[in-house]
Amino acid sequence: MTAQISPSRTEFSRILPTLLLLLTVFGPISMDLYLPALPALAAELGAATSVAQLTVTACLIGLALGQLVAGALSDRFGRRGILLIGIVAYIVTSALCAISPTVELLIIARFVQGLAGGVGIVIAQAAGRDIYTGGALVRFYGRLTVVGGLAAIIGPLLGGILNTVADWRGLFVFLALIGAGILVIALRMFPETLPAESRATGGLTHTLRDFRTLLSDRVFVGAILNQGFLYGALFAYLAGSTFVLQDIYGLSPLAYALAFGLNSAGFMTLGYLAGRAAERWSITGTLTVGILVAGIGALGLLSSGLTRMPLWVVIVSLFLLAGGVAISSPPATTLALVDYPQMAGTASSLLGMVRFGFGGVAAPLVGVAGALSILPLGLVTTAAVLLAGTAFLLLARRPQPRASAAPRTDDEYAGTTKDRSQ
Repeated sequence: MTAQISPSRTEFSRILPTLLLLLTVFGPISMDLYLPALPALAAELGAATSVAQLTVTACLIGLALGQLVAGALSDRFGRRGILLIGIVAYIVTSALCAISPTVELLIIARFVQGLAGGVGIVIAQAAGRDIYTGGALVRFYGRLTVVGGLAAIIGPLLGGILNTVADWRGLFVFLALIGAGILVIALRMFPETLPAESRATGGLTHTLRDFRTLLSDRVFVGAILNQGFLYGALFAYLAGSTFVLQDIYGLSPLAYALAFGLNSAGFMTLGYLAGRAAERWSITGTLTVGILVAGIGALGLLSSGLTRMPLWVVIVSLFLLAGGVAISSPPATTLALVDYPQMAGTASSLLGMVRFGFGGVAAPLVGVAGALSILPLGLVTTAAVLLAGTAFLLLARRPQPRASAAPRTDDEYAGTTKDRSQ
């Protein structure tokens, strides 16, 4: 590999990677911190299981839509300003979640919190595409997956610990404090990664043209659908595991957090290894392995729903499901974004919208049979993984150049994009 960061952006090489990775905590920390307290939240607000899970769904839908809007805006106005607006909005809405008197108002506040949180996720992906090329881009997306897994470990563990001294409202106050800390760091250290001369022009017409270009690319569409269905399975796991492990298998909130942390550690480790494998071995091969691993985990959950299994079988199945998604994430993200440096924000926003949007649809389905059945979780995850594999085979599966090849110029990327869209 001859270069890791674009030569014109070498001034960012020391500080920017850490900052971008930090921004990825918005999604998992917003989702995971209060999961151990979700049953208590439902009881306090007098909400049914499926209604309480709508607080998860609302956040997911908000994360999806927030990325869609923020990505296009950041391509036009730059990354820094859009990011700072998103962080401020996240702090305010986290505080609103903490004081919500009813589950209906909490659902609305969670939706807006998701809108704000989506900004950090899409800016991290797009700014990474601004400065990285070649194999370094694959490694960077692998690190995004690792940090997402790390945040997922910290989130439920902190939630379980804090839940011993504070209720669910206190957990949302903690989220507001996390947002405030990130705001201070971003104000002091986050540079603009998209120069004015590289920004999109033309307003809504240009944005719609970019969307049309992306959606006419078979490989791009296949990659984002694959990720949408796999993340649908992952967020069904996030929404359903707390009820499965606590209500069915009797784990305490802290024990649930430890079990969740074990699976998140696997997510983090496998995401890192997948980034290395995609770079050195095969992008499509690594993605295939991820789909297969997730499929085994989903079938284990389906079997547990049909016949009661020991606790360890359920935990291993959840581990494999989450691990398979982690393996798929770096290669699929690379397939989706690598050929679009000139519209990285818009491409990232579509990828994020599909990931979290599909997750928002899948999450409430696991509660349709109440809190005492694993079968809906098994059915949803198995169907989602099958659809992810189908999208990959029919659309995204194509011989790809080695990720570690010499980085292409913007003109070469544009030529590849034109070829792929035909």
